[in-house]
Amino acid sequence: MHIREMEEKDNVAMEQIIKHSLESVGLDIPGTAYFDPQLGALAQFYRQQQGASYWVAVDKDDKVAGGVGIGPYDQKNRICELQKLYVAPEFQGQGVSKKLMATALGFARDHYHACYLETSQKLSVANRLYSKLGFDLLEEPLAGSEHGAMDAWYLKKL
Repeated sequence: MHIREMEEKDNVAMEQIIKHSLESVGLDIPGTAYFDPQLGALAQFYRQQQGASYWVAVDKDDKVAGGVGIGPYDQKNRICELQKLYVAPEFQGQGVSKKLMATALGFARDHYHACYLETSQKLSVANRLYSKLGFDLLEEPLAGSEHGAMDAWYLKKL
């Protein structure tokens, strides 16, 4: 598995992975990434933002297995947000999420003091991963949260 920055040719694959993942757990609802307006053009969206990037994991045939992004959240306090970590079902359980997270957190350390993320308690495997990687569970979202359907919030000092 190889991790690289997302290219425009990866947009459709990542949109499908994200939507399928959310549909599979009943989170294809307003207040989730499912309805983010930039979902079909992630490569362009992340490229336009300063202090942001999106990476995809691809197999030997360049098939997209999953992706993750880092975007600015609270510029004043140098907090970024881990965004849209999703892996296609056929690639789950192979360490793809860990590799994506390592890349994203490496980038975050170079640009920010802390990394925030919002998720759902329904995503128990993801929640365990965040805890193992040193994210602390918060009691409520940070100010400025846009995904109102999420019910688990984490912060990691970098």
